[in-house]
Amino acid sequence: MAEETLKSGLLTNLFFEIIQSPVYIALVSLVVFLVYKIIKSRGNDFAVPPPAPQLPKLKKRDFTLKELTQYDGTQEDGRVLVAVNGTVYDVTKGKRFYGPGGPYEAFGGRDASRGLATADVSASAEEYDDLSDLSAMDMDSLRDWESQFQERYDVVGRLLKPGEKPTNYSDEEDSSSSTAKKSKDA
Repeated sequence: MAEETLKSGLLTNLFFEIIQSPVYIALVSLVVFLVYKIIKSRGNDFAVPPPAPQLPKLKKRDFTLKELTQYDGTQEDGRVLVAVNGTVYDVTKGKRFYGPGGPYEAFGGRDASRGLATADVSASAEEYDDLSDLSAMDMDSLRDWESQFQERYDVVGRLLKPGEKPTNYSDEEDSSSSTAKKSKDA
């Protein structure tokens, strides 16, 4: 009996100690709130949206500036292509950056070389840009960007200079596969 009286006296003293100090009231309120949030979040089953359907890989080909503008993410399939230093990349998986509404949407369907080199998102040329007026520091920056694109995105072709003829990639792929077959047979 004495033990029960001691426990109830201890709890009563603790309760009165807590309600008499504003700091303790704030800490207890915070703990109660955090416990409530933890318990509530465990009860919620968040529905994960289904992943976007994968687009088929583009056949490798060369693009003019006009052809490249068709791949700005606004077409039905939503594909986004970006040219960097003469190489065209399929950046569709980074559509939230390069597609409509993204921070780099000005690069979608365009040659982004000058904009990436100079850190100017609005810099995208309507005509072919040879980049000959860029400083050595800008070109180093562009090469850094280019290596990042090479690591993250698929190369789908080249950006053609005015008057340049496109490369026939199917012939190259056929010859490289036949070469590999010949070396297997040998």
